[in-house]
Amino acid sequence: MKNEKDMKEKEIPSLKIHDVGGAELPYLYYEGEAPPILFAHATGFLPWLWHPIIENLTPHQQAWAPYICNYRDCDPESGGLSWDVIARDIISFCSSRNITDHLAVGHSMGATVLTIATALFGLQPRGMILMEPIFLPEAFYEMDIKLKDHPLAAQSIKRKNSWKDEQSALEYLKSKSLFSGWDEQMLQFYVKYGMEKQAQGDLKLTCAPRSEAALFMGGKSTNPWPLLKELTCPVLILEGEKSTNREFIDLKKAVSLLKDGRYQSVDGAGHLIPMEKPKEVTKIIKEFMTEVFQ
Repeated sequence: MKNEKDMKEKEIPSLKIHDVGGAELPYLYYEGEAPPILFAHATGFLPWLWHPIIENLTPHQQAWAPYICNYRDCDPESGGLSWDVIARDIISFCSSRNITDHLAVGHSMGATVLTIATALFGLQPRGMILMEPIFLPEAFYEMDIKLKDHPLAAQSIKRKNSWKDEQSALEYLKSKSLFSGWDEQMLQFYVKYGMEKQAQGDLKLTCAPRSEAALFMGGKSTNPWPLLKELTCPVLILEGEKSTNREFIDLKKAVSLLKDGRYQSVDGAGHLIPMEKPKEVTKIIKEFMTEVFQ
C-alpha cells in the first residue's frame, strides 16, 4: 500500500518546455476546470512550491506555473535578466497556450512581472492576486546601480551553494531566518526540487546564485508605479504582517492607484507568504475566485 506522501508526489506533473523565441521556458501544467490560473513565483524560487496550493484548490483548477530562473543566458554584471523580457516571454507562453480570462497569481518578482505583462504587453487576466509585489521607491528605478551595490543581488550571489546531503540541507535551511517560518512540506519541496545532486554526491541549488543575482539586477528595468493605473481588472494585493519589505515598499499606496484594488494583510507571515501560509493562501484564492468569476 503506497503511503499518502508517495501518492501526493505522483500527482506532481512533469516539467514541460515552451520555446519563447531563442529560449526554452520550463513550466508545470495541471489539468483541471476553468477558470484557469497562471502562477508566477518569486526570485530564486521554483514552480513546485505552488503545488501544495494548487492541489488544495477544490475543484482542481487548470493551472500553469512557469519556471523563471536561468532559462535565458544573462549576466548580473551587465544588468541581468530584465523583468520586461520575462513579461514578454510570459505573453508568448500564454498566447501559445490560449491562456485568457484567467486568474493571475504572482509572488514577489512574479507579481511584478505579471503587472508589467498586463499593463504593457496585453496579458488579459479576469483578476489578479499580487503577493508582496516588488514595487520599490520610484527613485530606485532611476539609479545606475552595479551588482556590488545592489542590496539583494550582491547578497544572493554569495549564497551558500553546497550541501553534502538532503538532511544537512534541511537543517541548514531551518537555521536561517528566511526559512524559519516555512510550512514543513514547502521546505521538503524546496530541497527536493530546488536542489540538484551533483556527480560528487553533494547538492547544489537548481537556480544558482549567479542566476538569482541576474534576476534581482533585472528588477530595475521597468518602473511599475506608472503601470498600476493600467490594471483594470480586480486586483488583490497581499502583504505579510511581519514582512521586512514594509519598511520601504508602500503597498497600501499601490492599492490606492488601482482602478479596482483591495488590500489584505496576512497574519503572522513575512515576505514569503505562499511558503509560510499555504493553507491561508489557498483559502484567499478560493474566496477571490468566487467573487470575481461569478
